[in-house]
Amino acid sequence: MHVNIRKAVLADAAVIAEFNQKMALETEHKELIPKLILAGVNSLLTNPAYGFYLVAELEGRVVGSLMITTEWSDWRNGVFWWIQSVYIQVEARRQGIYRKLYAAVKALAAEQGNVCGFRLYVEKDNQQAQYTYRELGMQMTDYLIYEEMQAGIRYLKEQTA
Repeated sequence: MHVNIRKAVLADAAVIAEFNQKMALETEHKELIPKLILAGVNSLLTNPAYGFYLVAELEGRVVGSLMITTEWSDWRNGVFWWIQSVYIQVEARRQGIYRKLYAAVKALAAEQGNVCGFRLYVEKDNQQAQYTYRELGMQMTDYLIYEEMQAGIRYLKEQTA
């Protein structure tokens, strides 16, 4: 099985948006607004300052993806790469695809030279993902994540009664 890992291009936007929708539904039971998530994926792909996506191809078909965004660390005088929007198609799981994506992330970071580490957040009940991240050398931190959305921001489909 040959898995090709590459940076995503604009032609990958639809499949990445689809993966993000599936991931949100599977892990958090949230239905994202399709047009909004596609616009968000396109925005990142056309604005490299926002980050980048990597995709995994198996037999010429994209079967997984992840997004990298950055966070400056003044404590370390370096950049953390945040791994986000991780999704591997169900039929492609448990075949080492995420491991290959993560290895590619680390190799790209080594080339860049100013990346001090990698971070991600994972849904608290997603035990399988947590196991995978630990197996690859990541450790749980002492941090919790808080957020507050700006007024009027809507990203979920309307709930119907």
